[in-house]
Formats: sequence, C-alpha cells, structure tokens
Amino acid sequence: MKRTSEIFFFILILSSGACSSLDEEPASQLVTEQFYQNEQQATAAVTASYRKLYETGQSLYNSLFQIGVEMATDDYEAGPRARNAHVRAISGLTHDASNDRMEQLWKQSYDAINTSNIAIDRIPLIPAGKISENIRARLINESKFLRALHYFNLVRWFGDVPIVLHETTSFSPEALYVAKSPAADVYQQIIKDLRDAENLPAPNEYGSADIGRASAGSAKSLLAKVYLTQQDWPNAAAKSKEVIDKHWYGLFENFGDVFEVSKKNGKEHIFSAQFQGNAGYQGNSLASRSAPNEVPGINGDYADAIHKQGGLYESFAETDTRRSVTFITQMVSPTDGRLYTFEPHLHKYYDPAVVGNPGQSSRNLPIIRYAEVLLIYAEALNEQHQTPTSGAYDAIDEVRQRAGIPLLRNIAPSLSVNDFRDSVFQERRKELVFEYQRWFDLVRRGPDYYVKTLKAAGKTLAAPKHIHFPTPQRELNLNPKLKQDPLWVN
Repeated sequence: MKRTSEIFFFILILSSGACSSLDEEPASQLVTEQFYQNEQQATAAVTASYRKLYETGQSLYNSLFQIGVEMATDDYEAGPRARNAHVRAISGLTHDASNDRMEQLWKQSYDAINTSNIAIDRIPLIPAGKISENIRARLINESKFLRALHYFNLVRWFGDVPIVLHETTSFSPEALYVAKSPAADVYQQIIKDLRDAENLPAPNEYGSADIGRASAGSAKSLLAKVYLTQQDWPNAAAKSKEVIDKHWYGLFENFGDVFEVSKKNGKEHIFSAQFQGNAGYQGNSLASRSAPNEVPGINGDYADAIHKQGGLYESFAETDTRRSVTFITQMVSPTDGRLYTFEPHLHKYYDPAVVGNPGQSSRNLPIIRYAEVLLIYAEALNEQHQTPTSGAYDAIDEVRQRAGIPLLRNIAPSLSVNDFRDSVFQERRKELVFEYQRWFDLVRRGPDYYVKTLKAAGKTLAAPKHIHFPTPQRELNLNPKLKQDPLWVN
C-alpha cells in the first residue's frame, strides 16, 4: 500500500475535520471540501484512512488492542516492564471507566469511523469525468469495509454504542450528542456495510500498487466472522464456505511464512495491518513489547508477557511447529555472542533485520487470514448441525496438518458437539496467539465461560461485567446522552 508524504498530510486534514468542524466553516473543513475533487485526491484520502488502523504510537492495531483488551485474558499479562497503572489494571481486572486505554479504544475508533464517513459522504459528490465510476464505487466500498471493521470492534468491546454514519461537521448538540444504539442495530449496520463491500474487486484483481487494500475476500471473510459472533451458524458456514470455494486463498506450507517479511500479503493473508520499519516510524511495536530485556543488544521492552498460570505455552505439543514460531526461549546476544536462555516470550513479530531496534519490525499483523476462515467454517458447521460433520473435521484438520500435529479425525473421530466446539476453540487459541483474538473468543462464549476460564488461570477478580468494557468516563462527561453499561455502574 502506498505511503507518501501526501498521505501523512491528509491524515491530519481528515482528523482535524473530525475534531474541529465548526458551523463557521473553519479552514480544516474548507480544505476537506476542496480536497475531494478528483480521483487522485479521493484515492489518497481513502489510502490515508487505512493508517487509522496502525498509526505510530499506541494505535488500534499497533499495540492498543494488546494493552487495552488482550491483557484481560488468560493468555497474557502486563510484563515486568509494563509500568503504566492503566495497563496493569486491565491485566489484573481492576480497570474502570477512568482507564485511559478504554478512552483511546473509543476515541481512536470513532476518529477512524469519521474518516470513513467523510469518504462515503464526499466521494459520491465528485463530478462525473473527474473520477472513473469503478474507482468511485471501489473507494466507497473500501471505506464501508473499514467502517464495519471499527464498529465490529466497538460493539464487541462496549456492547451498545452510538451509530454515526455521516461526517461530523459542527459542534451543535444534534451533531455531537448521539445516544447509544442497541448492539443488534450496530450489527445490522455492520452487515449492511460488509454486504456492500462484497462488491469490491477480488484479491487477485488488485495490482501491486494496491496490495493490502480491502477486497471482496476481506469483506466476505469478515462477514463470516460477524455471523459467527452473532451465532448465526448457517450464514457463518455459508459465507466462510464461499471464501473457501473461491480458491482466492490457501495456507502457507510452513506456519512461519505467515509472519515472514518476504511473504507479506501472500496467499494466506486476507487483510492485515501493514507495517514497514524505518519508514515513517511505522514499525510493529508488538515486536519490541514482547522482546526479552535479558539479552544484551536486543533492547526489548518485555511489556507484553505470557500469563503463566493460563498454561498457553504448555498447551502446545512439542511437535507442533507453531510453538517455535510463536515463542522463543533462547537468543544469542548480538553484543557479546553469548546464548541466553529465559522463560518463553512471545515472538511472532520479531524481525531479525532490525535486531537492535525491534520496534521497527516490518512484520505485518494479520487481522484475518485463511486459517481463521477454516476454523470459522469448522465451528459454524458443528453448531449448525449439532454434530461435527465430515466438512468440519476437514477444515480443522487442514490447520492441524500444517501445524504437524495428528489429525483430529484420526485421534477423536466421534466427538460430541460440545467436545468438537472445545477442540475448535483450543485450535484457535494456538493458531492465533498474539493476533488480537483471545479476548473476543472468550467473551463470545458468554460471561460464565469467560469467568470460569480466567479464574482457572488465577485471575480471580474476573466477573460477568468483564465481557464488555465500561463506557469511558470522559465520553460520559462530554455527551449527556450516553449512559454507562448497567453492569459497570458503581
């Protein structure tokens, strides 16, 4: 995907349009209006909106998910060098509405949604002849895909949330004070946007300059995941099967290739956060946050750690090829040449090209990849038919075969619906470590499952309210129409 100084500039324009749009038509608003005049400008603006996923610092897919969400699971905890009290509170399940990570999840998501709304509102107004109709439709549907992705995150994190579908252009109470909509309505909007986005080009129709953009495959795959989250098993099965049958994607032969810089945006990658170290400071900060600080010359932060009592590392068979890619237990120091051994550290995003500066890792972060589509299909079929069908076994075993572990149909050919469900969840846990999936998987099985799992892992403060996060207090103070989730009152 393109990264130019032009894009950096227009991110600032679009963001300021979201925050400072006054009725008097301030300069930022005028610039936004003047910008959407032709195809080149519209393309640059939508390209810039992808940056909302992984901007520098603690942005949504550049570590905010991890420190704001995944810490509240059985697999992760704040590492020894995670000194921020808000992060440690989430790890220990003592967070509340004043937590600044909750605030950033909300704020950055709505900022990104407003950027997409601007594109959706303004691109249709570009005069005919100034933009090709194919590109017009594509850019609008890309923006709808991104808006759907952000709302999908918001509704899973917070439950009922405000639905805003148009550019914020004033500070009037009508524009700024929007009440929450029921989660069911939010899901309806997500599905509507993704159905439109299914009209995007197929992934193999994009040229090299547009690699990394949302495609029809991205929309269909995310839609399958939305249906799965809603427990709409027939639609989840049908949509994931549609992706499988298109043959747009496939598994890499080696699990490690999923994270190799040279294999970025390859056949398994459906949609990813794009990172490029030492280029506008867009490195994947998870590499630094998880890297060991015990090894001279590595300069790791060790702020993201495995929660030992959860047994994540031990859940992998010794023959599972995913284990040595996901974790590391020893490294040779680039400074003194000695071999250092330590407790398992997360390792998926460590980039050997930037040994002394792991925060500049160029490894992408998968938002959805083909292995997950296979697991969605396996789970949905099992739930739809209330028994693990042959197709369900085939799908999960395609993932297990790549991992080098025995096929499930060979070691447990007659599982009950409940046992097969647990097998899929365990496979998701091991396949998708450190990919921002664990919290979502735990909470979509309900409060009883979430609480039981976390208490078994020693996080004894887990409670039913933790399947959502509190509405940030700052938002409650600013918007009189917002109400706190009842479970988080007092």
